[in-house]
Amino acid sequence: MEKSPETLTVLEQHRLLDALLVKDGTKRQFRLGLRNYTIALLMLDAGLRVGEAVKLLQSDLILAGEPMLNLRIRREIAKTRTVRIVPLSARLRDALKTMQGKWWSGENSHVSTVAFYNDKTCRPLTTRQVERIIEKAALQAFGRKVNPHVLRHTFASKLMRVAPDRVVQDLLGHKQLSSTQVYTHPNADDRKKAIEKINCEEPPATSQNY
Repeated sequence: MEKSPETLTVLEQHRLLDALLVKDGTKRQFRLGLRNYTIALLMLDAGLRVGEAVKLLQSDLILAGEPMLNLRIRREIAKTRTVRIVPLSARLRDALKTMQGKWWSGENSHVSTVAFYNDKTCRPLTTRQVERIIEKAALQAFGRKVNPHVLRHTFASKLMRVAPDRVVQDLLGHKQLSSTQVYTHPNADDRKKAIEKINCEEPPATSQNY
């Protein structure tokens, strides 16, 4: 039996994002938290691979100072070397709008066109750096390490509940439908909801002595 991909529960998703977005810190901590939160949302809300996220340009995300409605993942950065289009969620667009003001414009602008970079060296973030960021935040949020690919798995699993397999395949950029269909396996949220549903349908328990 094929093992189902690891995913995050709804609560874990919220806790991870809260851990990444530093709300009570210095100005620099807030900026770094915003960058890290935005990268996480690109995997959690748009299904990007970490290797795709670190290769994004500012022009992939912002046009005339405003966030894109749809993200075009260029052939040269896609793992499968095929272009795909992913609509962006409202909270991801909000994060990109803030990134535009805090990272990509005015005194915070950078000579490079890369979207996500180290604020001291101005070098693009690496996949390993993003992995460490997500691992650290997950440990802080719920006590275990999480690989960035788990965020993409979570996106895919949520999609499978609301969209046909072929649509999910297109949004994930899978060449084979079989790669997409692994997300039909139930996860922790599915099992929890199933138990809650049958408990709601059962009549109230009467008081008995056991």
